[in-house]
Amino acid sequence: MSTLQDWIKESDNIVFFGGAGVSTESNIPDFRSDNGLYKKKYRYPAERMISHSFFIQNPQEFYEFYFNQMIYPDAIPNKAHKALAKLEKAGKLKAVVTQNIDGLHQKAGNQVVYELHGSVLRNNCTRCRKFFSLEDTINNRDAQGIPRCDNCGSIIKPDVVLYEEGLDEGTIYGAIDAIEKADLLIVGGTSLIVYPAAGLINYFHGKHLVLINRDSTPMDGRADLVIHDTIGQVMEEATAFLED
Repeated sequence: MSTLQDWIKESDNIVFFGGAGVSTESNIPDFRSDNGLYKKKYRYPAERMISHSFFIQNPQEFYEFYFNQMIYPDAIPNKAHKALAKLEKAGKLKAVVTQNIDGLHQKAGNQVVYELHGSVLRNNCTRCRKFFSLEDTINNRDAQGIPRCDNCGSIIKPDVVLYEEGLDEGTIYGAIDAIEKADLLIVGGTSLIVYPAAGLINYFHGKHLVLINRDSTPMDGRADLVIHDTIGQVMEEATAFLED
């Protein structure tokens, strides 16, 4: 912990790369743990139900799963989110690169956030492209539970990258640029097995690579520092020297 704190103190170009583990302390389940989304029993595999083809072919079942399992409108930022916002406010953290879709980094106060897999907070009509907030999307559901555009009646789709869909190029390029320029890359709450997102850390050529995760990852051997602990506790302690 003291080593991590020293590296944070000496750095003015930090990038944080995070995954689902960052939001579990906000009571949002991850995907692959024993209580994760992929371990629950459904009519179809979870990976199929959050695919592009399933959204097109079975919008009613897609949205039943989506609203029940992937939407947590009452979730609030936890210790990790708050610590990262504090780091950005201090001028040390230049960007957050996240695999999460919950918008909690922005809610905590971070301004520069690259959302690799999109956000549940942004939604658009599949035909006329009208924008809908999450609240509007929830309120615009028809009798089958499918959100419909109040302008043209077409289905509303969340700005979330589903299986079979590619990542947004602008977001990818922004994340790569930030990681390439960083002198300290902190990776937390991710198993680093989901590509292409996990491959982004290969663009880091700075001083120190830190991995914080409850379990081991395939990249542990490459890191300068590995901490197997909860991300919230680690980041709160590591940034305790900064004023709120």
